[in-house]
Amino acid sequence: MLKEPVIPDLAGWRVERMPELPDTAYFTLAPDWVCEVLSKSTEKLDRDEKLPYYAEHRVRHVWLLDPIDKRLEVDALDDDGGRWRAVRIHQGDTTVRAEPFEAIELDLSALWSRPRAG
Repeated sequence: MLKEPVIPDLAGWRVERMPELPDTAYFTLAPDWVCEVLSKSTEKLDRDEKLPYYAEHRVRHVWLLDPIDKRLEVDALDDDGGRWRAVRIHQGDTTVRAEPFEAIELDLSALWSRPRAG
């Protein structure tokens, strides 16, 4: 298991826990949500090492985003904080409401599309 701090691809904090951004080079408060973008070279690290690390530090939600398979896996930490519970797997070009951001719709097709050359 990883013993040093890890850096997720994306992270977010509830305003109740972090009302203002600290004026520091890094945050010591564990995030409430993280997102890891999976690739062939990082998927094993993300699943086998980072997920247990995030559980140990009580990160409440993890998204695993696979742009090749067009898949978003949403996991939530069990109340006892020991295990990840699969909430939902979203796939393809659809619009979803995914924990912990159920208040907004997310168009997954925007995540899979490549920017056009200008």
